[in-house]
Amino acid sequence: MLSSPTALSAAALGRAAAPKLARLLTYRTVSSRVPEEMEPDQFEAFIAALPELFPLVSAALQLERVNGFGLLYRWPGTASPEASPEAAAGDPADGRGPAVLMAHYDVVPVEDPSRWDYPPFAGTVTETSIEGRGALDDKGALAAVLEAAEQLLAEGFAPAGDIYFSFGNNEETAGDTAAAAAALLAERGIRPWLVLDEGGAVASGAFPFVSAPLAVVGVSEKGILDVELAVEDAGGHASTPNRMGATARLARAVVRLDRRPFPASLPDVSVEMVQRLSGSAPLPLRLVLGNAAHLRGALTRVFGLLGGEPNAMTRTTVAVTQLRGSKGSNVLATRATANANIRVAVGETVASTVSRLRSIIRDPQVSLRVVEGNEPSPVSATDNAQFALLEDTIRTCFPDAVPVPYIMLGGTDARRFTSICDAVYRFAPFRMSAADRASIHADNERLGIETFGEGIAFYKALMGAL
Repeated sequence: MLSSPTALSAAALGRAAAPKLARLLTYRTVSSRVPEEMEPDQFEAFIAALPELFPLVSAALQLERVNGFGLLYRWPGTASPEASPEAAAGDPADGRGPAVLMAHYDVVPVEDPSRWDYPPFAGTVTETSIEGRGALDDKGALAAVLEAAEQLLAEGFAPAGDIYFSFGNNEETAGDTAAAAAALLAERGIRPWLVLDEGGAVASGAFPFVSAPLAVVGVSEKGILDVELAVEDAGGHASTPNRMGATARLARAVVRLDRRPFPASLPDVSVEMVQRLSGSAPLPLRLVLGNAAHLRGALTRVFGLLGGEPNAMTRTTVAVTQLRGSKGSNVLATRATANANIRVAVGETVASTVSRLRSIIRDPQVSLRVVEGNEPSPVSATDNAQFALLEDTIRTCFPDAVPVPYIMLGGTDARRFTSICDAVYRFAPFRMSAADRASIHADNERLGIETFGEGIAFYKALMGAL
């Protein structure tokens, strides 16, 4: 059993590695679905900086470029055959296969740099934090993985089984690099024993009336679906409008979707989550949460009333995010469209979701077109050796936190690996307050220096146990 790192050692770890992460934050590796908005030289510069910042990793691990800017490192294990990356990795003597640690280094755009306390791409290090776009999502995790490996190599450590680092370059646009990396491993006959990507965190204030931080580990994630609603009409001059034109009919469909949410239920993973955190709740609530399996219906209704994240945990959600109509202020629309961004709950499918949309809208003149979609991810087990390893590592590095499984509401690159691994989990080993979580994709994204150090210690302990 590894000893728990002290706050001082975590702070020291973070302080020593902070300049490395700060350097990585200076590269504008912004993802966009519009190729002209990308800056390929910034991605190349980011990749070129890694050998300078992590020389032992660069010397000891094999690196392949995947799908252009994706990075796939292989750290050969002592129980695996020393061979080229094309060789299938052998299983270590204890029966474990290779492990894959994931992160991505692309970031979302900055809307207004003037609203930031520090320039978003300056990589500023303060007394307590590392400031910049990508610090939490997700360059912090990438830097923590590489720094942990750098320190282990300096200590002479070698893993028993192969460890892969898969670093994506287009996660923010739901790109295909992670899928290409998974396909590459599949072609080589490599089936990982464990895959760990971003997702949950050591979250404070994440559940009402529970004071202890929760180490939420994603065991699945909702499907992501974009559906275009469209209405065609004859159009004409705005001075002579007809009743129920394209925009009015579309608006009625949008209102119907808003007024009739999908049915709610509390999935088994959420029941287990509630039961696990019950021990940290005050006594009256502890009895309720501890009996979540028997009070599923009542808890489902309570979660729905709480709104926000608790409500989203219970159902498929629909958010109309884009509306388009006429191009002229005095012209009736001949075509009006809306984009519905939908997060498909575990247990539902893309097909069943579209079918329910049609039944809610109840208008054959509103056409539905699936723009892009993927099914919810399979649910990884919580009673296996892989989850037990994550729990043990969490308890070692975050002794005050309660490890709990949950279903991620957002999407990650990890879903691309579920076809080659049955044990895919989503957990970023960083403490995050509600304010920290709110800064992701928003202004003033930052990672605390001590928090960064705790993340390095986590990855170091996890890799040391593989």
